[in-house]
Amino acid sequence: MTSAMTNLPAAAAHPLQQRTNPPTLEVQVRLFASLRQAVGEAKLTRSLPVGATVGDLVQGLAAEYPDLPRAAGAIYASVNRVYAGQERILQPGDEVGLFPPVSGGQAGRPLFEITETPLSLDDVAGRVAAPNRGAVTVFAGLVRGETDLASPYAAAPPTVSGDGQGRLRTDYLEYEAYAEMAEEVMAQIGAEVRARWPQIEAISILHRVGRIEVGEPSVVIAVAAAHRVGAFDACSYAIERLKAIVPVWKKEVGQDGQWWVEGPRAAHPEPDTVPRAAFPGQGKPYSDLPG
Repeated sequence: MTSAMTNLPAAAAHPLQQRTNPPTLEVQVRLFASLRQAVGEAKLTRSLPVGATVGDLVQGLAAEYPDLPRAAGAIYASVNRVYAGQERILQPGDEVGLFPPVSGGQAGRPLFEITETPLSLDDVAGRVAAPNRGAVTVFAGLVRGETDLASPYAAAPPTVSGDGQGRLRTDYLEYEAYAEMAEEVMAQIGAEVRARWPQIEAISILHRVGRIEVGEPSVVIAVAAAHRVGAFDACSYAIERLKAIVPVWKKEVGQDGQWWVEGPRAAHPEPDTVPRAAFPGQGKPYSDLPG
């Protein structure tokens, strides 16, 4: 997490603007919600000196648009649809997203959570529901009682042969998570979803840990928008990203023994984005920018 940007002179020219004819690069800027309203545009193109950072861009925009620092309690940034800290050096053609904190759901319930409590589809849907959201798409991943070992999605050790029909019988699953990191990464996925599908107004992801019986949900994702367009695709994207990058592990327990499941990654390819862990301090808001 990076430190917040403070003591920003909103009216002063940014130091980057004072250099004499430095080499420049061009980036695309996308603004969302209250930040878009403050600027009056959803998309901008800006030229910056080579070596400019996300923080430089935000400071420059704050000087250009005095209402921007007052538009939200915190400003988050992404680069190419992945959370980024203020120190991230920008490259030619980068797409920078700037957005306020994601909507918090009903009754202050968290939108991204690792929990030992049994999951409810209605509960997760309720976290994103609102009077102006006419479409809520919910995905639930349930514990299977049997798996066809011939399926490319089967992830059993080579020594497991299953029953006489080539099926793996599962008694229950045990999930373990690096909870604090997992919740951060799920929030990243939420930001990625909203960057790819701007019409999505809220997303919630809950993953259960501990022992989970056959037929019970281990993960529930809910996506909400004014209309249905894009909601199904956004939900599908979220579960694929979760499978690829969220630090959650499961142990299969059944008649053939027990083992930790890894993969298969070929069945769940990661989108062409840089993992969040590659950047120090990603996800930190630029908060309390003086106006």
